[in-house]
Amino acid sequence: MNSGSGMTLREQLGVSAEPDFEIDLPAGWERRNVGDDDRAALEAALRKKFLSVQRPDLYAAVHAMVDDSYTAMSAAGAVAYYAATTGDENTLWIPGSIIVSTRTATADVSLDQMVSHAIREFDAQPLLGDKRFIRFERDEIVTVGEASIGLTTVEYLTPIPTTRRRRALHFTATVARPAEAGADDEQVAASKMLYDACISTLRWVTTRP
Repeated sequence: MNSGSGMTLREQLGVSAEPDFEIDLPAGWERRNVGDDDRAALEAALRKKFLSVQRPDLYAAVHAMVDDSYTAMSAAGAVAYYAATTGDENTLWIPGSIIVSTRTATADVSLDQMVSHAIREFDAQPLLGDKRFIRFERDEIVTVGEASIGLTTVEYLTPIPTTRRRRALHFTATVARPAEAGADDEQVAASKMLYDACISTLRWVTTRP
């Protein structure tokens, strides 16, 4: 919103514009917007890839996850997501994605209280010793259609500069596996390490008018 003085409401209130952000990504991964066209393109790429390696079971699971993810992203006001989308031979394919949304403090719940809750309820810890981030995870067996899959979710919170600790970026990373594989499956462990490494490279980028 812009006033007659040429200043935005944020500027009049003395609040700086929020910076954009970047992270390093695995080969073949991209930052994408949330929309129907993007959804259709992603599902087509996933179908081609998983059927080419004769894993229709994983495609069915990931397809359902994509549907659920778009519904959740819309409900949570996601600002972006990262996934393997290019489909070339160098792409690192993981049956999962990283969704980025924002969390905003309220009059009743501060950002510090959100962090304390995550520590108390989910044993959240600093990411790789970096206290700018907290990291926590959960693992569950979920039903997708008539099948069950294992799903590991890793979440990260970090305050957004210029917001006076009132807003945070919330990264939600997932990796799916066959239900018979354990949470300590080698692929799951490797995927979690990769997600941690990617999020740890977060850089803030000043936006220009």
